[in-house]
Amino acid sequence: MVSYRALIANGTPADVQTAQQRLHSLLDEADKALAPSDNDAFAAFIGALTILLREGLEALLVVVAMLAFLKKAERQDVVAYVHAGWIAALTAGGITWVVATYLVGVSGASRELTEGFSSLFAAVVLLGVGMWMHQKSVAGRWQVYLKEKLSSALNKRTAWFLFSLAFVAVYREVFETVLFFAALWTEGNGWPLLAGLGTGIGILALLAIVLLRTSTRLPIGQFFAASSLLVAVLAVILAGKGIAGLQEAGLIHTSPIAIPRIDLLGVYPSWQTLSVQFAVLLVVVVAFTINLRASRQMTEQQS
Repeated sequence: MVSYRALIANGTPADVQTAQQRLHSLLDEADKALAPSDNDAFAAFIGALTILLREGLEALLVVVAMLAFLKKAERQDVVAYVHAGWIAALTAGGITWVVATYLVGVSGASRELTEGFSSLFAAVVLLGVGMWMHQKSVAGRWQVYLKEKLSSALNKRTAWFLFSLAFVAVYREVFETVLFFAALWTEGNGWPLLAGLGTGIGILALLAIVLLRTSTRLPIGQFFAASSLLVAVLAVILAGKGIAGLQEAGLIHTSPIAIPRIDLLGVYPSWQTLSVQFAVLLVVVVAFTINLRASRQMTEQQS
């Protein structure tokens, strides 16, 4: 559709007619692919399960790290604030689900605009988070940072800091999960989605129990080192998807190029999407290189 719009603006009448015929055949194929089938329920279940596990694992590890520290510090009186934080985040996520599913109705163009802007916003946030996580993970800085923040909170008796930290860490992931689920929620697949949601919650609960029991050996620094790389990659992907969404809404011009379209990686056949992704990737490489050099210099000074 985006290429067709570009041809209408700049192509010849023959090229436009050829593209129109091609679009009609693709729409016929899409109509057949979207016809009801026995695999819809299973696909909805797997989609809901994998989305929840992917989005929930990082928030789970942050909360587990906080609880593990409080357990070592023998501050059981503050643990309740952490639990209240993630419970409040889940409650807020439920309210967000109701609003996104039943109260907000948008057109196709508005949906693309919403997806485009939200993807770009998420890419910027994830880019910052990824660079920050990588900086704190090198040379054990993450454990030092977490201990300093939590110790400061405990010394100042600001238990609400722990509440807000748990709330933000969880709700950030819950909000993105709600957007995915709202997009997947269609007539007839509600129960498979709920089944995937319940199964994912059960798996995350088991992981939480295992991690809490083995919290003394939890490699938080190593996890956030790997997670920072994954978050940076996701920022690159979302940057491409954000630009593509704005192109589909007609807000940004499209300059097609002859490359494959890879939705999983956010790669779309246009110069605009690839240019933005390259810019984000360049920022990631520069930031990670600076962090590693600073870590080496710190190690040399200490030795």
